[in-house]
Amino acid sequence: MADEWLAEQFDAHRARLQAVAYRMLGTTGDADDAVQEAWMRLSRTPRDRVDNLGGWLTTVVARVALDMLRARGRREAVVARHHRVAPPPAIQTPEDEMVLADSVGAALLVVLDALTPAERLAFVLHDMFDVPFDDIASVLGRSTPATKMLASRARHKVQGSGGRTPETDVVRQREIVDAFLAASRSGDFDTLVSLLHPDVVLTADTAAVDMGSPAELRGARSVASMFAGRALAAQAAVIDGAVGVVWAVGGHPRVAWDFVIREGQIVHIDMLAASDSLDGVDLDLLDD
Repeated sequence: MADEWLAEQFDAHRARLQAVAYRMLGTTGDADDAVQEAWMRLSRTPRDRVDNLGGWLTTVVARVALDMLRARGRREAVVARHHRVAPPPAIQTPEDEMVLADSVGAALLVVLDALTPAERLAFVLHDMFDVPFDDIASVLGRSTPATKMLASRARHKVQGSGGRTPETDVVRQREIVDAFLAASRSGDFDTLVSLLHPDVVLTADTAAVDMGSPAELRGARSVASMFAGRALAAQAAVIDGAVGVVWAVGGHPRVAWDFVIREGQIVHIDMLAASDSLDGVDLDLLDD
């Protein structure tokens, strides 16, 4: 009888859990796996340890989905490290495509795929499901201000897509970032400009500004001027599932440059130096 009661309570939340998992993971199969894992964890958890069942289940599904997204990123990092050709994406069934069109919309899902796992979780949970930032911060293991910054960056990427297709292939991201670093180190200004969208925007957090960076730069030539002849100690890295640039000391990131790449050009750069922004980052440095 207790098991039946618990199953009924879980079923009452299943639709919301499925929606959260699907928007995080992008496929019905992965979403089903995440929801099933939440049920298994609930069945093993003493009832007196769950005060708010809906919130508890949402948190569990979010953590499971985050782990799955980061696992994808680690697999893709190995591909990027060796410059292998990325495998084609799995073909969805017509049923999958119908669910996607009804619940998210193909265009939004493509944009969400361009977010890092942490950005995607912060954006989906807060902007789509009204989960408080304090709760999201506990899932990510970051501070509340850092979590708000993640959601803000994700929101900028989603709203600023402008119809251009985000670059989600990690191997292609790596090629563009490597070319950017090589041009930066050699001072090849023209190549830097060609890799940057004419309307590229660079924003820096307060810690980066304290280090001497402008708070904001606009335009390919202005951004290229900042990087030309520099980045000698920086290297490519997979940061929360996407390729960016990091200056690290002893394997610990001191400054990170988060790139948004669309159609072969860098359209936005966030320069992050605040410890709140860097703490808890899932980082995989890539060999030069």
